[in-house]
Amino acid sequence: MRRTLMFAFMAVLAVPGVALAQAAAAGATDWVKPAAALAAGLGFGLAAGLCGLGQGRAAGSAVDAMARQPGNTNRIQTAMILGLAFIESLVLFVFVIAVILLFVKS
Repeated sequence: MRRTLMFAFMAVLAVPGVALAQAAAAGATDWVKPAAALAAGLGFGLAAGLCGLGQGRAAGSAVDAMARQPGNTNRIQTAMILGLAFIESLVLFVFVIAVILLFVKS
């Protein structure tokens, strides 16, 4: 199973280079821009959804830790806010990449 997935992944990475190396035929449609829009939308949606799940889990764990150790509430809250900021920064990075993919001329 692992070997099959590895070969499939290598094939996906190898084939687009061969396809893009060919000269464009007369009357060929430009498919790069719609593909970039699709990749940007899927990537941003996936990143936002998974980061939302991560933030919920981090906040839930922090609340659980605060309930177990009320004396360390300030330290736990500081660590939680820092962690949530790092998680949110990942979504912002994906958003910047999505905007670049959408607005850069191919």
